[in-house]
Amino acid sequence: MSLAEESRAETGATQLVQIAAAASRAETLLETAKQAVRDRVMVDGRPDGQRMEAEQRALHGLAWLATYVISLRQLALYGERLREEGRFGETEALVVGIAAGEYATQIACGIPMNQGETVRPWDIGLSDADVAAYLTADTRALMETGNTPQTRARLVVLMTEMDGAVSIGDPGLDETLEAIRTEMRRFADAEVLPHAHEWHLANDYVPMEIIEHMAELGVFGLTIREDFGGLGLGKESMCVVSEELSRAYIGVGSLGTRSEIAAELILCGGTDAQKAHWLPKIASGEVLPTAVFTEPNIGSDLASLKTRVVRDGDTYRITGQKTWITHPVRADLMTVLARTNPDEPGYRGLSMFLAEKPRGDDETPFPADGMTGGEIEVLGYRGMKEYDISFDGFEVPAANLLGETEGQGFKQLMQTFESARIQTAARAVGVAQCAMELGLRYAMERIQFGKPIVEFPRISDKLAMMAAEVLVARQLTYFSAREKDADRRCDLEAGMAKLLAARVAWSNADNALQIHGGNGFALEYPISRVLCDARILNIFEGAAEIQAQVIARRLLD
Repeated sequence: MSLAEESRAETGATQLVQIAAAASRAETLLETAKQAVRDRVMVDGRPDGQRMEAEQRALHGLAWLATYVISLRQLALYGERLREEGRFGETEALVVGIAAGEYATQIACGIPMNQGETVRPWDIGLSDADVAAYLTADTRALMETGNTPQTRARLVVLMTEMDGAVSIGDPGLDETLEAIRTEMRRFADAEVLPHAHEWHLANDYVPMEIIEHMAELGVFGLTIREDFGGLGLGKESMCVVSEELSRAYIGVGSLGTRSEIAAELILCGGTDAQKAHWLPKIASGEVLPTAVFTEPNIGSDLASLKTRVVRDGDTYRITGQKTWITHPVRADLMTVLARTNPDEPGYRGLSMFLAEKPRGDDETPFPADGMTGGEIEVLGYRGMKEYDISFDGFEVPAANLLGETEGQGFKQLMQTFESARIQTAARAVGVAQCAMELGLRYAMERIQFGKPIVEFPRISDKLAMMAAEVLVARQLTYFSAREKDADRRCDLEAGMAKLLAARVAWSNADNALQIHGGNGFALEYPISRVLCDARILNIFEGAAEIQAQVIARRLLD
């Protein structure tokens, strides 16, 4: 090892100590913030609905603070793990230092919940003294030396040498997961990426040949048990696959989401017969599922669902309106959440159904009695198509009531939320990675004032922060997946991963388009697609505001 390498290794080790120390101080700050928010919203020891609504900014700020605190801790653990394995090189040290330095600073000065809302320490009841206690020597050193013009410039030099072809920084995967990642990237680069923009512009479906190849690769059965025809892998493998496919095209990366949700519903709530019948078909790709939950004017308020189901002998008849249904035309199986008990206006009146349907096409989208629908034209997130659906006495066999017990639908759906949000976070990481690669490549090729624009600090600064935040979002997502794989409750971690990764995907796409300048506004450039695709991530699987509310509510338990 050269003297320069020894010096870098020593600096990197020192910085990891600083990050761990800053994370510890941030955890103490978070506990203080929790109590301050409790004092604002609790009445007689319980959260008060009116106060929680009035204090939404404080609640959501608490959620973001907690997300940053756990992100700092995961950066420290990631860096230390790689250092022990001899994998913590210059690139890893730089990207970790930049990310940790920036997040440590934002904790003290203000965290952007989105581009127009920044939560300050006093918004969540923290005093100057509380912040001063957080700003120890280690925290200040990290803030002053982690994210600097020099570290950002050096990281971008290394990024240009890599040409954005690989993740910036070792993702920290084991050999099995790295092999899966390599295989998925090879498939995505060869069969998806060259055609993604064409599919987007034409609003075409992802070709069935692609779906068939995905099935051969095991995408739809990744986490389904081997005795049901799946690969029996963990949620971390799902993250790796979803990220790589979404990096190429979110329409492809999201195809697996429908199978993941359906399989999780059946695994957690289905009867033995339902598991034996459906899971092998979902794992093989023979059956393509779609989720049919949302209704017009309902959104996140699932307790207000109105679609009605009435039993008629051995059959249930579904009547009502559903909206924002993804990939329903080519789906074979609908997981439908509907109300079986009209006397129960809340969650307890809901049931989940495994509703079969024939595949349709653009000319005849729903060739089934009692079912019609129309396409919703969308900015991005194409390749599967969105639909409004109307049911008018649509028949479902009684045996296809999930679990064969009424009133369990919402509980069954809740069991899927952790996996769904982890998977959505992974898709967001893939989109963020794609945006960074597009921005870097364009900055290296675009010549202005006699040199590539990547050499201008305002351009390189954007790229460095894009790389840093991809790493943070990726590590938080992997962490939540590992918690799920360990069979530990992780709704908090999954929600945080989704919250952060969605914001990072949008900011990366926005910054990458800015790097493109006027060309980024032209439809012919892929970054225009990526910007549209990134925008949905802050909305579906729990809008950012709802997600922050849920996280804050859990923090106050």
